[in-house]
Amino acid sequence: MAAADTEKLAKLQSAVAALNQISQNEKSGFINLVSRYLSGEAQHVEWSKIQTPTDEIVVPYDTLASVPEDSSETKKLLDKLVVLKLNGGLGTTMGCTGPKSVIEVRNGLTFLDLIVVQIESLNTKYGCNVPLLLMNSFNTHDDTLKIVEKYSNSKIEIHTFNQSQFPRLVVDEFLPLPSKGNAGKDGWYPPGHGDVFPALVNSGKLDTLLSQGKEYVFVANSDNLGAVVDLKILHHLIQNKNEYCMEVTPKTLADVKGGTLISYEGKVQLLEIAQVPDEHVNEFKSIEKFKIFNTNNLWVNLNAIKRLVQADALKMEIIPNPKEVDGIKVLQLETAAGAAIKFFDHSIGINVPRSRFLPVKATSDLLLVQSDLYSVSDGYVTRNTARKNPANPSIELGPEFKKVGSFLSRFKSIPSIIELDSLKVSGDVYFGSSVVLKGKVVIAAKSGVKLEIPNGAVLENKEVNGPEDI
Repeated sequence: MAAADTEKLAKLQSAVAALNQISQNEKSGFINLVSRYLSGEAQHVEWSKIQTPTDEIVVPYDTLASVPEDSSETKKLLDKLVVLKLNGGLGTTMGCTGPKSVIEVRNGLTFLDLIVVQIESLNTKYGCNVPLLLMNSFNTHDDTLKIVEKYSNSKIEIHTFNQSQFPRLVVDEFLPLPSKGNAGKDGWYPPGHGDVFPALVNSGKLDTLLSQGKEYVFVANSDNLGAVVDLKILHHLIQNKNEYCMEVTPKTLADVKGGTLISYEGKVQLLEIAQVPDEHVNEFKSIEKFKIFNTNNLWVNLNAIKRLVQADALKMEIIPNPKEVDGIKVLQLETAAGAAIKFFDHSIGINVPRSRFLPVKATSDLLLVQSDLYSVSDGYVTRNTARKNPANPSIELGPEFKKVGSFLSRFKSIPSIIELDSLKVSGDVYFGSSVVLKGKVVIAAKSGVKLEIPNGAVLENKEVNGPEDI
């Protein structure tokens, strides 16, 4: 590290030491991250060394052995498991104030309700005890505690813990924003889901789980409705002593920016678009060379997490995230949980069916899961077999539909889309009840005109600009 950087770090260290809002663990975690950032240890990948992983490293899902039918064997398997949902995100992009996991998905049930019902039905069916852990951020912590109270009588143990709270860095002076007088929430940030491993250990949750005989944690985003417990995967990992498994799935044109798994210098690792040299970005995005992408459904051995966190061995690539707060340029340094794959022993990927990746990032995704394309039973969201096309319809909704509230107000009921290929909606459009959409449909209201699609309308391969086109 250059002398000037060493001086910067020393100054930062004394400023951070004076922040009384965060723990000693958080202070040292933050300084550790910043010093790694300053020493420029960014791992550039040598393009020529990248190899496509074999089926031993990225195992095809359909080659996994089936699980013994015996329910006492299944109970034994499940008693080793913990489910952890990443619950630090706010639903701000979809116009919601609290945690994203409390957005209603179907029949008045939220993401969190569905997750609880799924795990309850497993615990009831097999007489096992799979606990649910929620990793919150300081943004979602208070709200989540209130929300989980409603599950106090359910057959499921729910634990919550917080990921770290780090100070945003003022770029010009390289000092923490809170010590510059911004002590509110804007002065801080949660450092990405790579923090799940140290946060599990620092919160004391990991030791509690190990003392209960738990061995594996299944980590997934709370908004991925496809991320449900899979016995075949769990069985495979225990049989083969894999410490880490990343679920990947075949890439479509919608996923070209997603990270992918590669073999590199004899190890499996995650390759993110940010690590790709400019001249190879198009190659990275091609579906031919890199056929799979990371779903962020991860299965990790708890003892291995403890070993690696204690040895300070999880040095995941740092993701610099520049932001602006009240006109001040700040920097957030973050890490991603998927990048930890290369530090664990016998790490693998499993190439899972697309049904295990059903995230709701925008209202266009909400339209899919609320439609007749999916049904819900025991908390599981399943795709309608009447849909013959394996791909989902592509849906583009204009800004009028961006927020959940306004999205819901524009549909008397969600249209039938079993035979829809693509839908593009723009302008001030409202849908009546029992509308059916098929093929390619474009609905573009003229500027300043309210366009209502009448109850029971069937639109097939149509472009609609006004009532006369229906």
